[in-house]
Amino acid sequence: MPHSSAAAVLKPMQIISDAKVHGGRQGVYTIESDACGCDMTFAVFVPPQAKEQLCPVLWYLSGLTCTHANVMDKGEYRRMAAEHGLIIVCPDTSPRGDHVPDDASWQLGKGAAFYLDATEEPWSANFRMESHIIDELSAVIAGHFPADMSRQGIFGHSMGGHGALTLALRHPDRFKSCSAFAPIVQPSTANWSVGALTAYLGPDQAAWRGHDATLLIADGARFPEFLVDQGKSDQYLETGLMPWLFEDACRKAGIPLTYRLHEGYDHSYNFISTFMDDHLAWHASRLAQA
Repeated sequence: MPHSSAAAVLKPMQIISDAKVHGGRQGVYTIESDACGCDMTFAVFVPPQAKEQLCPVLWYLSGLTCTHANVMDKGEYRRMAAEHGLIIVCPDTSPRGDHVPDDASWQLGKGAAFYLDATEEPWSANFRMESHIIDELSAVIAGHFPADMSRQGIFGHSMGGHGALTLALRHPDRFKSCSAFAPIVQPSTANWSVGALTAYLGPDQAAWRGHDATLLIADGARFPEFLVDQGKSDQYLETGLMPWLFEDACRKAGIPLTYRLHEGYDHSYNFISTFMDDHLAWHASRLAQA
């Protein structure tokens, strides 16, 4: 199996599970994370094409309260990923462990790291998910898997949609495609994210702007195009997601946005799995041209 060149300085990786599916392999792994100060779990699907060639990498970021397993169990991505020859990487949503700080709220702490590097105590010692994904886990994927790291895309759901949009805008040279299911597009005003930004980044809202997709665009960040799908019956639409704010930001910045509002769909994986094939095909066509 071919690998990219970073193997000499790799972190060791423990295999938790490995199974054949759609001609490829679905694995779950852990590494000792320096960024997060704990063991971090992640899932990787490797398509059958990887037996002969390096394959593009598509990162999926999950939402609040989730782990790597939610999309792996309910996202229905493997058949289409195998068809298009896509490696799918599913990180966890936060650090884990008895020593990792937490909060009673499901909107803060474990399962709610918001894909940023916290600067405020007690969170700053462990909640460094941007560094974990962009630097640490990327090196693991490059070294342990048959990955073409010059062709990377990113997508996600809800808090993970927020993460996908902000990481794409913050690292446009890294990612060639970006999409989202029901993303939190303006966490600086959404009801389920203001508390987390205050805890992780402090009360000065100027520090929040670099982790808010609409404000990143307002401040000059650019990305070639986006795809966003949203359920019209999503219970969080009005106060937590507010996709029209992202639509307006993209329009003002001249960023092409394909925004689709779907009658009757909610916030669940019933919605995500329905449109998963569309997103994988969309990314595959763009990564093929990268």
